[in-house]
Amino acid sequence: MTENTQQQTAATTELPTQYTPAEVEGPLYERWVDRGYFTADAKSEKPPYTIVIPPPNVTGSLHLGHAFQHTLMDALTRRKRMQGFESLWLPGMDHAGIATQNKVEQQLAEEGKSRHDLGREEFVERVWQWKEEYGGKILGQMRRLGDGVDWSRERFTMDEGLSRAVQTIFKKLYDDELIYRAERIINWCPRCLTAISDIEVEYQEDAGELVSIRYGEGEDSLVVATTRAETMLGDTAVAVHPDDERYRHLIGKQIKLPLTDRTIPVVADTHVDPEFGTGAVKVTPAHDPNDFAIGQRHGLPSLTVMDEHGVITVHGPFLGLDRFEARSAVVGALREQGRIVAEKRPYMHSVGHCSRCRTTVEPRLSMQWWVNVKPLAKAAGDAVRDGRVKIHPEDMSKRYFDWVDNMNDWCISRQLWWGHRIPIWYGPDGEIVCVGPDEQPPTGEGWHQDTDVLDTWFSSGLWPFSTLGWPEKTPDLEKFYSTDVLLTGHDIIFFWVARMMMFGLYAMDGQVPFTTIALTGLVRDERGKKMSKSFGNVVDPLDWMDKYGSDAVRFTLAKGANPGTDVPIGEDWVQASRNFANKIWNATRFAMMNGATTEGELPPAEKLSATDRWILSRLNTTVAQVDAYYDDFQFAKLSEALYHFAWDEVFDWYVELSKTTFFAGGEGAKVSGRVLGEVLDVLMRLLHPVMPFVTETLWTTLTGRESIVVAEWPADSGFRDEAAEREIELVQQVVTEVRRFRSDQGLQPGQKVPARLDLAGTALAPHEAAIRQLLRLQPEGEGFAATASLPVAGATVALDLSGTIDVAAERKRLAKDLAAAEKEKAQAEGKLGNEAFLAKAPDNVVDKIRTRLAKADEDIARVQAQLDRLPQA
Repeated sequence: MTENTQQQTAATTELPTQYTPAEVEGPLYERWVDRGYFTADAKSEKPPYTIVIPPPNVTGSLHLGHAFQHTLMDALTRRKRMQGFESLWLPGMDHAGIATQNKVEQQLAEEGKSRHDLGREEFVERVWQWKEEYGGKILGQMRRLGDGVDWSRERFTMDEGLSRAVQTIFKKLYDDELIYRAERIINWCPRCLTAISDIEVEYQEDAGELVSIRYGEGEDSLVVATTRAETMLGDTAVAVHPDDERYRHLIGKQIKLPLTDRTIPVVADTHVDPEFGTGAVKVTPAHDPNDFAIGQRHGLPSLTVMDEHGVITVHGPFLGLDRFEARSAVVGALREQGRIVAEKRPYMHSVGHCSRCRTTVEPRLSMQWWVNVKPLAKAAGDAVRDGRVKIHPEDMSKRYFDWVDNMNDWCISRQLWWGHRIPIWYGPDGEIVCVGPDEQPPTGEGWHQDTDVLDTWFSSGLWPFSTLGWPEKTPDLEKFYSTDVLLTGHDIIFFWVARMMMFGLYAMDGQVPFTTIALTGLVRDERGKKMSKSFGNVVDPLDWMDKYGSDAVRFTLAKGANPGTDVPIGEDWVQASRNFANKIWNATRFAMMNGATTEGELPPAEKLSATDRWILSRLNTTVAQVDAYYDDFQFAKLSEALYHFAWDEVFDWYVELSKTTFFAGGEGAKVSGRVLGEVLDVLMRLLHPVMPFVTETLWTTLTGRESIVVAEWPADSGFRDEAAEREIELVQQVVTEVRRFRSDQGLQPGQKVPARLDLAGTALAPHEAAIRQLLRLQPEGEGFAATASLPVAGATVALDLSGTIDVAAERKRLAKDLAAAEKEKAQAEGKLGNEAFLAKAPDNVVDKIRTRLAKADEDIARVQAQLDRLPQA
């Protein structure tokens, strides 16, 4: 439905005196949903426009980051719907494997139970119950924000269709030998008891210790340094550089490993940096990724010395100790044996932590399932390099390429019960069978399924196409894939964006999952500080919505949205946006009470006043600007453009300039009423994607039409009137200058002052009544005596301030202005008289200085004339 097909009823001026968001927003949203405005039609002949929502965790609630990105996605899809596209904004949630399992395990712990007391099937059923009761809170909050999503297509990464997609692509990758099982070093979280991927490890500087330990005896000894002394229990070698003369005599020899009854070899490996530390490194293949690689090259055994809880498993005095307890105990034992050469505490170094629970991650040798990412990552990089996918802003492409061009194989198995269980069955004689969605798993004695589940990001990587029905060839998939824009934070390029690119290109035979990746920054507080509970600066957007309305929150977020950069936000800014919404409401209400209408045709330009032509010219310029900014994802600029056009040009200038016309009545008032109705109609439609609620209420009241949601997006008609724009600029100059003068003299804004306006022969003459109205200037009257004369814009405004003006203060003010202008002139003349400067300075710089000089001369002449016209004190 477009604006032209909407049923129009008589417009009404019955608007409440105040705008109360809480009374408007909820009912309006439900009306939009009930009328199906957000429901996309796969059979439509309209061109498609598709955005899939980055699925929030089922455990989550709306935070400012969600509100920020949802506002921008909603603005994009609302505008495209108004432009005649079949817009689909598809919602859904992620099952959040680790986070959700933790929630339910905490619940069980309060009952004195663990998941093992329930067993796997009953525990998974318990998680589903938790999801139905507590999960999805954010979906209701999205309604509150005004998200125009298609609720009929809501998806969940564990629903039946998406589970089928996961099993299908696993089978396809397995058959193509892109999924394999191998024992490698992984990042292990002893708290979550699962493997986590490299990008789920967050590094921070921790205060630890650096201990230097002597291995071996006498001339056959060397010193190694470590921050994890407990891992020496699993050392199987010491490595040195093959060209390091200090240790050449030791290469190939066996040396005694302290605290054990073992000897270990000294091996030569080019990985070792002879300039770092002592040039000798301990090798623990089962507990360090670099050591594992050295071990592979030299055929070293891998000894695991800790269990999944980070507890020492080596027989002896350290058995059963936690890794951190063992660290102190091992150092103490080495100290007793005289093996400690040096100790440094605190020693600041980078330590990996689980991004979910902040536990220190333990590198651990483990048998896991992996994706061979090399061919997938190459395809993902090529799609951006050849232009099939655009990254915006473009300078973010480097971060993307740095990741996909250097990606390590991806560990996809997780030691959890909640998630997509790996579709692999093991037989009694070592058989391994991968089972697809339409295949029956093997049965019989000894057959069992892999106990691990897939990394949550595995199913999220399928989101753009699995949500549309893949692997089936559905009408939705045919209509809405590839999606148009992925709008998300730059912080999850690695977590999610690259994986969707890899899987989308692979599953959809080279068809990209989206054509544009629009990356946003992160929301921060008003001082630019990261929001954190520990800082006490976390804001619940619902609190602001309760206080100021959803439109105010949305407009504030959009106004700060520069591509790829972080967004500072404070409550004062939300309050300012609330004031803007109130201004729109009050000004529109006033306009409608004074004849603003959309009924009838807009009169031709020749029948319009200069003021009317000016605002229509500015309106079309604003339409063009907003369109350009949308196409470039410049939400901050388009919001600023709309704010200043609405507040400054429409409400503060056009409405005020037109008041004399409205009050006079007659044909002129009707024409201006129609022009003002046109301007408000277009303005509301321009503002609607960012401020949907207040604009819906005002637009439907103004036009009598069904809904702005399905109205046509405004088009630039091409109308421009530069002469009218110049004419009104002169009016603005006069009003601004006289207002400044009045303020300097301490006159109240409403205080009336006798004045003579010398406008003859200027473009200002037709605007005398409006100028007098705006400036509260009375006719001259008898006994008029000009005490101040203001030459401005080719005209002269003479004011009689007898008894009101402080002549001495005015002279002092003008003398200050004159001194500033003379100083500016002297500086400009000094630079223009400097031959060395002129020889080096670019032409545009010299031109700017000449312009400054000319302006200074004009200011000096103007101020001096004002001084000359002032009466003697």
